[in-house]
Amino acid sequence: MALVKKFERLDKQRNSVHEEVDCTYSIFTDSFGNKFLQIDTYGSKNRRIRGKVSQSLQLNKESAKELKVIITNQLLN
Repeated sequence: MALVKKFERLDKQRNSVHEEVDCTYSIFTDSFGNKFLQIDTYGSKNRRIRGKVSQSLQLNKESAKELKVIITNQLLN
């Protein structure tokens, strides 16, 4: 699991589309009243333990705003 603090662009030489997996998200608040978005991905259908979380990313308010700008400016244009 990882709490994302900021995003930094990295232009790669080689890219490929990955296999599709299931994904869930949840919103929660910590003991200080800070809200977080947690995104969980699950392993491929060929994974030995099905339904097990593969990766988790957490975004706080600042990193969620940054991701929103990236999506709006780079992906939706």
